[in-house]
Amino acid sequence: MDEIKHNLVSVNGLKIHVAEIGSGPDVIMFLHGFPEIWYSWRHQMIAAAAAGYRAIAPDYRGYGLSDPTPQPDKASFMDFLSDLIALLDLLHIHKVFVVGKDFGAPLAYLLAFFQPNKVSAVITLGLPFLRSLDHHDALPEGFYVKRFQEPGRAEADFGRFDARTVVRTIYILFSKSDIPIAKEDQEIMDMVDPLHDPLPSWFSDKDLDVYGDLYGKSGFQTALQATYRWMQIKQSGKGMGDVKIESPSLLIMGEKDYVLKFLGMEDYIKNGEAKMIVPNLEVIFVPEGTHFIQEQFPHQVNQLILTFLEKQKSKS
Repeated sequence: MDEIKHNLVSVNGLKIHVAEIGSGPDVIMFLHGFPEIWYSWRHQMIAAAAAGYRAIAPDYRGYGLSDPTPQPDKASFMDFLSDLIALLDLLHIHKVFVVGKDFGAPLAYLLAFFQPNKVSAVITLGLPFLRSLDHHDALPEGFYVKRFQEPGRAEADFGRFDARTVVRTIYILFSKSDIPIAKEDQEIMDMVDPLHDPLPSWFSDKDLDVYGDLYGKSGFQTALQATYRWMQIKQSGKGMGDVKIESPSLLIMGEKDYVLKFLGMEDYIKNGEAKMIVPNLEVIFVPEGTHFIQEQFPHQVNQLILTFLEKQKSKS
């Protein structure tokens, strides 16, 4: 089996880091969430290559080894989308299967919406496609998303620690089944005891070192601005209107993913409302799965992804 290769490619005037493995004619592009990076897809990339696919996983601008965005305080989610479209053109990829986790999920669906002829199918983990962020409205001020949306607050909170500790804390919090909500007199980083709260069993110190090193280079400003603050502005009010995504789609959710506890989220997924927006949607729940399901249960997730994609290939 080939090893994962790393390249820096020029996209929209920036050097974007792309991890790649495999050489098959069918391409899968993996889109990470936060506080993740290309590395969060390591298990899936290797399995995809073994199954005959070409797998690529970029770091968004301002993440990891990719160049910082020129004005981090104005970073936009649409910058990421523009970079992905340009990247596919640069790599001469005319059709692609897209797999997105967390906020990589809306990015995958937006790519399918704006470039329907390029996207063969969409798989998302941890988040369905949402037209708005109404599911956040009922949560208190200490809800981590609301804290991250407040300009400067998370930067000050994170700035008390090194990048490795920040990623460690968020991985611990996001691996639980309860929504991370801080008390009024508490910051998000204070919700974990660094001396006594262990990492999830499936996430090693070696893994954490990789994340810590990459975020040590990039910092967190672009992630906070583009994925929490900009998205909140754009998805408030009318949201995405009457948008429909016609691509064949699969949603993989862990049954213990805290996202299911957002107001109305579980009903939205289970009662068919999600299929009003994504008509060709299949949903699979994984028992004991948490928000980092692709790292927690890699073999099971790999099988779900590959089975779905093979089914789509058989239809074409």
